[in-house]
Amino acid sequence: METLMVDRVHGSLRLFMHRNAVFLCERLCAQFPSETNVQLLATCYLHNNQPYAAYHILKGKKLPESRYLFAMSCFRMNLLREAEDTLCPVNEPNIEVPNGATGHYLLGMIYRCTGRMSAAAEQFTQALTLDPLLWAAYEELCILGVAEDADECFSEATALRLQQEHASTSALEKSNFANENRILSSSLPSSLGDIIPNQMKQLHANNTAEVPGYPHARATALRVQNSTTSNVAQFDTPSPAATQTSSIVPPPLFRNVHAYQTTISGDAPTKQKANGANQPLRRKYLDEARLKKVSGRLFNQSSDSMPRRSARLSRETTINSNSNSNLSQFGGNGTDHSSGSRYEVIDEMWTDNVPATSSTASTTEGRFFEQDKAERIMSQESKVAIGIRELLGLLRTLGEGFRLSCLFKCQEALEVFRKLPESQFNTGWVLCQVGKAYFELVDYLEADHYFELAHRLSPCTLDGMDIYSTVLYVSEITAVQLLATLTFIYKLACFVIFLQHLNAEMRLSYLAQELISIDRLSPQAWCAVGNCFALRKDHETALKNFQRAVQLDSRFAYAHTLCGHEYSALEDYENSLKFYRCALQVDERHYNAWYGLGVVYLRQEKFEFAEHHFRRAFQINPRSSVLMCYLGMALHSLKRNEEALDMMEKAIAADKKNPLPKYQKALILSGLQKYAEALEELERLKEIAPHESSMYALMGKIYRQLNILDKAVFCFGIALDLKPPAADLAIIKSAMEKVHLPDELMDDDL
Repeated sequence: METLMVDRVHGSLRLFMHRNAVFLCERLCAQFPSETNVQLLATCYLHNNQPYAAYHILKGKKLPESRYLFAMSCFRMNLLREAEDTLCPVNEPNIEVPNGATGHYLLGMIYRCTGRMSAAAEQFTQALTLDPLLWAAYEELCILGVAEDADECFSEATALRLQQEHASTSALEKSNFANENRILSSSLPSSLGDIIPNQMKQLHANNTAEVPGYPHARATALRVQNSTTSNVAQFDTPSPAATQTSSIVPPPLFRNVHAYQTTISGDAPTKQKANGANQPLRRKYLDEARLKKVSGRLFNQSSDSMPRRSARLSRETTINSNSNSNLSQFGGNGTDHSSGSRYEVIDEMWTDNVPATSSTASTTEGRFFEQDKAERIMSQESKVAIGIRELLGLLRTLGEGFRLSCLFKCQEALEVFRKLPESQFNTGWVLCQVGKAYFELVDYLEADHYFELAHRLSPCTLDGMDIYSTVLYVSEITAVQLLATLTFIYKLACFVIFLQHLNAEMRLSYLAQELISIDRLSPQAWCAVGNCFALRKDHETALKNFQRAVQLDSRFAYAHTLCGHEYSALEDYENSLKFYRCALQVDERHYNAWYGLGVVYLRQEKFEFAEHHFRRAFQINPRSSVLMCYLGMALHSLKRNEEALDMMEKAIAADKKNPLPKYQKALILSGLQKYAEALEELERLKEIAPHESSMYALMGKIYRQLNILDKAVFCFGIALDLKPPAADLAIIKSAMEKVHLPDELMDDDL
């Protein structure tokens, strides 16, 4: 009963019938309250999204598996301290972390969520050491920015180690199989005819569950049990009468149920032989099976092997002449090819443990048997080795691309991802990584293309869709964080897609609706909805949607950052700072939050704080032209003009299409009274941003300082014609009216 219930629970879990699994497992634990069954019930609760129930039944349990499941329940309930104490108790410093690699990975996640990044990196590294194929651990190391090169992690040495582990596991399983077969054979009664199919199934399951030291005993038992009914039924003849009267039964079922698959055919015997004929027939069956193992042929073998087989059958016929009629129950005589294959090649673990009953087996046949077995083992090991190397090669490419992307070496990451085969490149995950790389490179056209392709190929994949919605977002959400005179120029720098995709608002709205319809409980969907309202400058409604994303997943750093942006747009700087800091508590390397903090401090004229936070963002993403520019602006505000100019030069070199650093460089040069150099920079700026009013206003001011009044008036006039922001309009008009006034009456508002 217990075995059957465990089987049904696992079957329900495999079929995602979680409520059914919970119900059956509760009955199982009531009848058989072992800790192993309690662990299974906790697993059912976790699958059914009931971590509190798993927490309740596992509290106080000491077995490693119970501790792991309890820690997982605590983690899902955000009881991080209790989860940590369970995995590595303070009063037991030498106790091992349960569940090996996955246990260390879970402990690393706990450390990361509590801000202990170095300890988290150690745990992820340990997890990857124990299981080199635990991709999630390598992914976390990349996110933390401390992952080693993928070539080192997924190296040839790793391949050899995995191959050795596979060989050791296979040898252990074969040894356990052999032990189980001996146990099963010794436990069978002398007369097998009295065992009904259900009894055979139960006997097999019991022996499977009792084998000590076999790590996959439960899973194998379930797999065999699910297949046993059909295999037992194959030994039943089409005639009910024959089934009831026959005393001849097949050999017992072993762990590898594919060892023999009988196709029933032939006429049922008309008479039943005496029980005394049972043993010779069993010996004949085993000997014939052994011969088939040697030759590698089935009953319907080719003609070149027929003479040796016929001779063997002739000898057996002489020995068992009185038993031939009983053979029809297994499909007639051996030369009848019209009835098809009688059964598959006997499994090597079965034949290796069957005692030799035929004294006629030749030395040549023995050598052939050993050679055939060795060739099959070598072939299997070769396939395993090739498979391991192919898998590690794939992980090596994916891992290196992801590592470079997390280090914001986006161009190098793109080159690595392009090395992937087409079947792997055209997948949702890879295309999203490519889209993110182009997003960081401020190439929004390409980012849009790859995100759209990823969404089309994998419409239900939500990871990365928050970034996609930001690509489509073309409003002034970030512009309000800038100085008022830089609003339009920043929009040109960061949202080029606005000029080339006029239907972006419609596409963003459609994306948000689609994501909500797929999973309204995903933070990515609510970020997209929030961006829709931010696009319409409805910042309060946008803020509510971003806060909804935070409620759904408090560890989603980008949602915290978007909340900070909206509070900044509403000039609620206190709450803005609060959400930026929350984002950094989740992910210390989330450079957008550091940047947001810097912008707030810059607007509050706390230039030292602004410089610190911009520098932290720049250290994380040292290739961002925007971050370089803002750091230069903070340095200029601190009167560190040489450093500011150097940073602006780096920003211009990093992205020649970004007009913002060119404008800032001209502004700094103008403040240093290097008017000729400033005008030269502004002339270059006109080539990439010919319709920027702030640029013409600055040119007008410089010409006024050089006393070239006609050009000053001309530039101020163009600036007004370009419809500057309302905050700039009055300043430009005032400057234009004062062009002909003495220098001491001029102001420095521009």
